[in-house]
Amino acid sequence: MSVMIALAGDARIGTDDRGLNYGEGVFETLRIHAGKPLWWGAHWQRLVRGAAVLGIETPQADAVRAACAPLLAQPGDGVLKLLLTGGAGGRGYAPPVQAQPQLLISRHALPPSWPVAGGRVRWSQLRLGIQPALAGIKHCNRLEQILARRECNDPDIHESLLCDALGAPTCAIAGNLFVLRKGVWLTPLIDRAGVAGICRQWLLSQGIAREQRLEIADVEQADAIFLCNAVRGILPVRALGAQQIAIPPELQALTQRLAQAEPAFARTGDSENG
Repeated sequence: MSVMIALAGDARIGTDDRGLNYGEGVFETLRIHAGKPLWWGAHWQRLVRGAAVLGIETPQADAVRAACAPLLAQPGDGVLKLLLTGGAGGRGYAPPVQAQPQLLISRHALPPSWPVAGGRVRWSQLRLGIQPALAGIKHCNRLEQILARRECNDPDIHESLLCDALGAPTCAIAGNLFVLRKGVWLTPLIDRAGVAGICRQWLLSQGIAREQRLEIADVEQADAIFLCNAVRGILPVRALGAQQIAIPPELQALTQRLAQAEPAFARTGDSENG
């Protein structure tokens, strides 16, 4: 059976949808700028890769782009969300033999701006479960992130940093982590937990950083820290808990380099409060 494609506002989600019941699905959130979805190819490849891990059929990319057109034509920047579920199925974990996956497409407002002077982050008490089979993909089971977000309820804190169950720094709630150590940008390996972010992928492709298993000391003793994701770009960090962190010229230059490559991430419109 072919994949059903629908705008979220027009779709009817059955109570037997496997994404609703079991989190069987993958999703992507893309920045919309000047009527175009940023990094479309990379997002689509990750969605296809994640769907393959879960055994979900994917629709043709051209058909999806055509279905997105009305949402992309709306004025201003925003966020395009692609949500692919396993579709309808009976009770039980085993998927039906003739499953019809469903792709829901929706548009959303941009999240609040990140402070120009840098955000404040903290360590989360929550630890990410280790599951190499799911590491890297953006699957629909986000319960860990929901718990971590509930835990981070201080309005002066903009994000939390998460370690995996073995204590290795892995990511932020909604972004990837980069630290500057001895003149080298490092980002955690995403082989046990976490999402292999699209902005992270772009930075690695530029030869800007290298992957490495980090320890908490690598973060707390870093010369600079930033987070990143595909919707907000590079997010400088100016404080980790009570510890103040400088934003060096190397990080400012990196932010400018991304803005030159993708003008959507120019920081001129961001607020101080975030």
